[in-house]
Amino acid sequence: MSKNGHKRRLRPTHKALALVGALVLGGGGVVIVTQQASAGQDSARSAPVTATIDCPDVGDTLRDVPEQARSEVDDNLAQLDAQVADAYAKLASGRARADALLAGLKEQRGATIGRLTDALGRASVRPEGLAALGTCTMKQAPAADPADDPAAAAAAAADAGSAGGNAPDVAARKGGAGSGGPARSDFVAINTVRPNVRTPAPSSRASTGSLTVNCGRNENRHLNPDNVIVAPGVGNGAHHMHDYVGNKTTDAFSTNNSLAAAGTTCTNGDQSTYYWPVLRLRDGRAEQDAKAPGGGQDANVGTILKPKQVTTEFKGSPADKVTAMPRFLRIITGDAKAFTNGTANANASWSCTGFENRQLKDKYPVCPKGSDVVRTFSFQSCWDGRNTDSANHRTHVAFAGNNGACPAGFKAIPQLVQRIVYGVPAGARFAVDSFPEQLHKPVTDHGDFINVMSDALMANAVRCINGARACR
Repeated sequence: MSKNGHKRRLRPTHKALALVGALVLGGGGVVIVTQQASAGQDSARSAPVTATIDCPDVGDTLRDVPEQARSEVDDNLAQLDAQVADAYAKLASGRARADALLAGLKEQRGATIGRLTDALGRASVRPEGLAALGTCTMKQAPAADPADDPAAAAAAAADAGSAGGNAPDVAARKGGAGSGGPARSDFVAINTVRPNVRTPAPSSRASTGSLTVNCGRNENRHLNPDNVIVAPGVGNGAHHMHDYVGNKTTDAFSTNNSLAAAGTTCTNGDQSTYYWPVLRLRDGRAEQDAKAPGGGQDANVGTILKPKQVTTEFKGSPADKVTAMPRFLRIITGDAKAFTNGTANANASWSCTGFENRQLKDKYPVCPKGSDVVRTFSFQSCWDGRNTDSANHRTHVAFAGNNGACPAGFKAIPQLVQRIVYGVPAGARFAVDSFPEQLHKPVTDHGDFINVMSDALMANAVRCINGARACR
């Protein structure tokens, strides 16, 4: 629902696409693994490569969007995402030459950025420099081996049959066809990774308690490809499917009022909304969204894995007492576009049960027998004390420093930490849902949260955390 009460719905214009994806090795974060660590993996240098589209993230550059311009700005940012997805579909299918595709995309983006700039100019001061963000480039990475991906292998075999060629050769020439990845180099055996988790020593003012909230594992299959934080009022604003727990009604058109009136899956009455991209087996099977936006139309294919366990916990600060979060505070941790944006905002991490002192950011873990895959989202724990959101959805919150203290001007709040466990069959490939051009890279994983706790529930959380109690 838009600010004036009218529904806004942008329908995706792009066709179904699929491309076996690849990996670029990032920098920074928990740990970046660059070696091939699993037996039998091919060298990335000798593997076939694929290409994707790298466009500047306009939304991330915004620092001030007046309320009267926000609806129009949100719509135009969503259009930019849809344009990249459409261009990537054409690239993946071979329907356009790269130079012509980039030229057309630049023209589309220029017009959209112009409308966005005009909207900001009417509401305040016209921003400078946004026009330069219209130019996109091509980005290369290792392609997936079709043998690792039944959907890719089937598509390659069909191409080979019609072209009289060999399926793996055809897949290599086309960058892999069918599913969007991942590449073998996206995986690393967890037992080859060195322990890398460090915990700051608590100060005398540390808040060492916790509140655990039981909101289930999305047993009611609340799934949609919306993102009400980044693209409010825009259907399929995420271009990938999300799992939801907590608030039962969250979608693109949710408002503070609708969230506050909704039911919840949380046993303590917490109406907050917690959501993250689904994890899928790359098994070639048709999921219920195989032909739908956010699913097969956006290169997200395969069986959606139901979490085996979801732990939602609010923790304290090693440096200070915490203060209450404001109701309707919005926080995003990680970056859904980190493959092309770089790893500055990447934050989600991957591990295996029994090995959680070893956390990965840009690799999926290969877990030994009897061990499960674990995703962890540690949200920002510092708040500016004023805003429940910001233009780029980042600058109103911050991460604590290495010593656990918040930056100047920020105060400690309860830190949301989510741990999601999956029982992945031995030897199976899997991937997180993503924007299609992000190629299902593990570094693009992210989590979203809107605090809809009542004031009484939040006050109880603060008392538990500051009082060194473990509450449920």
